[in-house]
Formats: sequence, structure tokens, C-alpha cells
Amino acid sequence: MAARALDTVTVGETIGPVTIPVTRETLVAYANASGDQNPIHQDEDFARSVGLPDVIAHGMWTMGAAGSVVSRWAGDAGRVVEYGTRFTKPVVVPVSGNELVVEGTVKAVDAETGRVTVEVTVSAEAVKVLGRCVAVVRLD
Repeated sequence: MAARALDTVTVGETIGPVTIPVTRETLVAYANASGDQNPIHQDEDFARSVGLPDVIAHGMWTMGAAGSVVSRWAGDAGRVVEYGTRFTKPVVVPVSGNELVVEGTVKAVDAETGRVTVEVTVSAEAVKVLGRCVAVVRLD
């Protein structure tokens, strides 16, 4: 997607919804790339033994997947200058897989600084999994 121009963005504009699949293979690949080999992300029996319903996605993978939606909307990941969230619920990943639904709403446009604030909503199985998820994007 081409880089967004500040004068084309308005408060209330929406992003998505974008659906992102998450599979067991996704979790293995992320664990190998990140070095986070915690068995709650790959071992069903272990995850259940610690009270989880099944294996769960890595929180940082979930955050990154949601952030990629904002990056694509902005036209370049380098335009995202701030990004933060709280992890509110785990993303359970049964053998059949799951999916994230990512949506955003432009909450503020600051013409002086060229920054746009986007509130991001992320859910899995109709349950919000990230809270207070906000990205600040610099647009020219």
C-alpha cells in the first residue's frame, strides 16, 4: 500500500476489519525466531496442566500482528512512532487454528506534528485480547 498523506486522514476513519490467521505452525515459527520456547505456546498437555484451555499465542506475536495492520494502513512500518497495549486475554490456538480480527479508528489528527493517533481493537473468537491498544503514526 502507498504511504498515506496526512491531508487524506480524518478523525473517525476506520481501518479494517482485517483477519489474521494464527496456527500452531505460526506459533512454532515465532518461537524459533524469537527464542521464546515456553511450552504454553506449543505443548497442549503442558498448557492444560497450568490451567489454560489449550496452547496460546505469544503476546508479542499478537501485538506485532495487530501492529502490522496499522503499518500497512500507514504505508510503511517506519511511520509507526509509538505503539503500546495491554494484554487482556490469551489467544487460544486449538489444532484447527484461530484468527485475530484487527480494527482501528483514527482518534486524532495533529496537522502541526503530522501525527495521527489510532485506537486499535483486536479480538479472537469475539473476545477482546488486547486493551488500550494505541498507535501513533507519522504521516507527511
